Amino acid sequence: MTAVTVAVVAKECLPGRVKTRLIPALGPEGAARVAAASLSDTLATVRALPAARRILFFDGEVVPAAAEGFHVLPQPTGDLDERLGTLFDAVQGPLLLVGMDTPQVRPADLAAVFEQPERDAWFGPAEDGGFWALYLHVPDGALIRGVPMSKDDTGAVQRARLVDAGLDVGDLAPLLDVDEIADADRVVELAPDSAFAAALASERTTSGGAR
Repeated sequence: MTAVTVAVVAKECLPGRVKTRLIPALGPEGAARVAAASLSDTLATVRALPAARRILFFDGEVVPAAAEGFHVLPQPTGDLDERLGTLFDAVQGPLLLVGMDTPQVRPADLAAVFEQPERDAWFGPAEDGGFWALYLHVPDGALIRGVPMSKDDTGAVQRARLVDAGLDVGDLAPLLDVDEIADADRVVELAPDSAFAAALASERTTSGGAR
């Protein structure tokens, strides 16, 4: 079986720095705690995958306890496309990138990658127009640099970049990124037993979260 490295791209969950669009509903501290739970769920799923190596591609200083056993690779400065490009240039061998904003992700959502790791690429689109997963059998940062991030067409542009490079691209199921509080509520319905669901419920029972 092809040895696949899985990397989770994440930032330290500090108040006012993560999930800012949840702040009106949960406050900055509550939004940060919910983000931390989202990251914890994602790391747990990645831990359950048959990966040869696991990386936390991290922007921050205090590494979460849930990342025990992961190799921590600090993110460089620069725009997100440049940072991701650096990651895809640094890793040798097949690389699967997963974001931290889809706490409902389960190993089954990524099973196709491990069933067909010889495929050139796998792409996981997000409902908001971005992407939640990206796999390259031969990592190449040039396939990511220059893609405009956090736009409605980010996913379409990224996938087109892969196709235009002549890669055979497989598609994973679309997943919902948690951006707004309505997204969080939908994810709780999809993953009611997750740490994310518990954290959101806890915040809503406090004075800071009842907004």
